[in-house]
Amino acid sequence: MIKNYFQFSERNTSFKQESIAGITTFLSMAYILVVNPVILSQTGMDKGALFTATALSAIIGTLLIGLIANYPIGIAPSMGINAFFTFTVCIGMKIDWEIALTGVFIAGILFMVLSLLKIREKIINVIPQDLKHAIAGGIGFFVAFVGLKNAGIVTSNEATFVAIGNFRSAPTLLAAAGFIITIILLNKGVKGGIFYGMVLSTILGVIFGVIDTPKAIMGSIPSIEPSFGVVFSHIDTIFSPKVLIVIFTFLFVAFFDTAGALIAVASQAGLMKNNEIPNAGKALLADSMSTIVGSILGTSTTASFVESSAGIAVGGRTGFTSVVISVCFMISLFFSPVLSIVTPEVTAPALIIVGALMATEISKINWSNFAVVIPSFVTIIMMPLTYSVATGIALGFILYPISMIAMNKTKEVHPIMYVLCITFIGYFAYVI
Repeated sequence: MIKNYFQFSERNTSFKQESIAGITTFLSMAYILVVNPVILSQTGMDKGALFTATALSAIIGTLLIGLIANYPIGIAPSMGINAFFTFTVCIGMKIDWEIALTGVFIAGILFMVLSLLKIREKIINVIPQDLKHAIAGGIGFFVAFVGLKNAGIVTSNEATFVAIGNFRSAPTLLAAAGFIITIILLNKGVKGGIFYGMVLSTILGVIFGVIDTPKAIMGSIPSIEPSFGVVFSHIDTIFSPKVLIVIFTFLFVAFFDTAGALIAVASQAGLMKNNEIPNAGKALLADSMSTIVGSILGTSTTASFVESSAGIAVGGRTGFTSVVISVCFMISLFFSPVLSIVTPEVTAPALIIVGALMATEISKINWSNFAVVIPSFVTIIMMPLTYSVATGIALGFILYPISMIAMNKTKEVHPIMYVLCITFIGYFAYVI
């Protein structure tokens, strides 16, 4: 029954393959359980409640997209949006976290309305094929850049912005060793090589003292009471101009972060058909529902994680992968001390390799057509350089209609693309 529901035969997969994929994606996402509370607690929110809210929102959101849309995707509070929530909205604009959380709640409701009306699905489906390949490839470069940064292989530099890291650093050496181990496993044709690479890296880290042995195996689940349901008592605050701008920004960033992740994951898993993503509406509905649930629980906007590509790389093809991810998040609620051994250096090699695999999408772009060359290139390059999937997409969407108009190909551009072009110009002019 499970095999039939998740279409194992049609997607050429198995319980073992999906389970390994789910565990791999979870390990690639597990950092959010530690990082999200650290970032959001700077607004004054309770760190323990944030840990529980992060785990519960990931459990519910991931389960929804797996069961409703049959996609091998993990959903959790979005990195980037949580930083925007903390540093721009709460600290920069001096908006209380309760009000900011209410903004997330309203944005989630708007998401759901747009999903039910199939507006989000329509927008994704009218994106030109070349730009879809550019988005998928650009996310590959972005994921690889995140991995290189987490590994300490690429670091910041005041003079040159970025520079090579310190290879005398033990964590960087561990990441480099894990990278080499994983490459060898993949070249040897080991199924689940990325997952086994992370396991071996963790063991090496513990043996050589790079990773601390956890002091306990199990821990108690912190209460969610400090943040649960606060959004309902602050609905009246959403009508101020400042909060409306915040809601719009949450809506914009999460919309195109999720759209980009969905396009990339569908392309990588071979699920894209005739330039359309099957069940896209259901996937987007699940994503919007998880944002609403997450805000009620007490965390910032949730989104589809591009780290899901790590699980797809080892064979994840159905929503059963998402079910496994959810189960792992459930277990993590009780075994939080053990998560400390899943460090960024352990998951970094997986992200770098997955990024490389995703970047192959750019080979499908029609580079002989100059009308798509510049929009595609800008989409790709600006994702890692601005550390934002949404920004790369927005800039590409602005340039594409302009290029097509210059080439006298206006009729080949869907009217929605012109609307998006104007919308994004307004966004950069008045919001950024």
